[in-house]
Amino acid sequence: MEDDAPVIYGLEFQARALTAQTAETESIRFLVGTQSLKYDNQIHIVDFDDENNIINKNVLLHQVGEIWHLSASPADKRVLTTCYSKTSDSKVVTCAAMWRMPKELESGNHESPDDSSSNPQTLELLCHLDNTAHGNMACVLWEPMGDGKRLISLADNHVQLWDLQESSSKAVISSSATLEGKGQLKLTSGRWSPHHNCTQVATANDTAIRGWDIRSMSQIYCIENAHGQLVRDLDFNPNKQYYLASCGDDCKVKFWDVRNINEPVKSLEDHSHWVWSVRYNNSHDQLVLTGSSDSRVILSNMVSISSEPFGHLVDEDDLSDQEDNPQDKRKEPLQDSIIATYEEHEDSVYAVEWSSADPWLFASLSYDGRLVINRVPRALKYQILL
Repeated sequence: MEDDAPVIYGLEFQARALTAQTAETESIRFLVGTQSLKYDNQIHIVDFDDENNIINKNVLLHQVGEIWHLSASPADKRVLTTCYSKTSDSKVVTCAAMWRMPKELESGNHESPDDSSSNPQTLELLCHLDNTAHGNMACVLWEPMGDGKRLISLADNHVQLWDLQESSSKAVISSSATLEGKGQLKLTSGRWSPHHNCTQVATANDTAIRGWDIRSMSQIYCIENAHGQLVRDLDFNPNKQYYLASCGDDCKVKFWDVRNINEPVKSLEDHSHWVWSVRYNNSHDQLVLTGSSDSRVILSNMVSISSEPFGHLVDEDDLSDQEDNPQDKRKEPLQDSIIATYEEHEDSVYAVEWSSADPWLFASLSYDGRLVINRVPRALKYQILL
């Protein structure tokens, strides 16, 4: 099998929630949450053995309801949060809880028995992010690079900062902010910036993107009509502190410098339907992944607005090399381009995520429960590294 060939795993359940196991930096592991009305919902722990190109999986039961969002602790491999829907007083409500997986599943180097799916294990409930007063949970964000003690939840029009206490058995709201104004004030997604000492969060509601300073819980910027239709997802550039990517139902992916919010730095229209997910590569920020209801995943090379717009910094050794190799005249910034379009899905792609262990590997999840693992093309990888 060639190195760049995709590896496909079918869950046999509908699914839309995907995360890398953030605290796991040695082995390649993704978590997927199912959406089933008929059966008990599950979290699939998917370990990818890249030497043999095979997937090992373990299944955990998530009996409380359909999973809409999954998030893994940055500090503890066993801890994760889910946002899930349940029926209460004949109304459907979306709640959030924190869970711990069994100790033997902590790291991703075990062989999984073939019958693990017929004998699923249970998750240990650590605590509910108890939020009955504040509406439906859209997502839970962990403090990036944090100690796993601080979270933010977005619920209806509330941004809430939580502190975890007593070994995560208790979550307390330490501060909150409320979105006020006219129109649809339901927060749909958000990201916690890894920059500015982790004091800033961006949220999306309707067509707007807002920045918040979580020390004062005050709004610091607002991009009113960031997209022509609903904003679906956001991500911060890991290496450029003011740069933010967004995507939405207008089929566009946009890149913003939040110091100048009048217009995007760049706008892409490569998808033909709603764009659900956008992710910067954790190390090489010119690599940007997007997933869409057009069933495609696109890997773009956004090098002109990356932290290395010339590919690399030019020094005198490079200039003497250029005399031997006249083709390599990199005076101009490199051109942005689509690196690859991936067509392994046959349904809406709701999530794309980079591995936290291997910067060249990513996963995508479509609603029919198909998880696809792909690699950045080898030629491009060497071009970036060399």
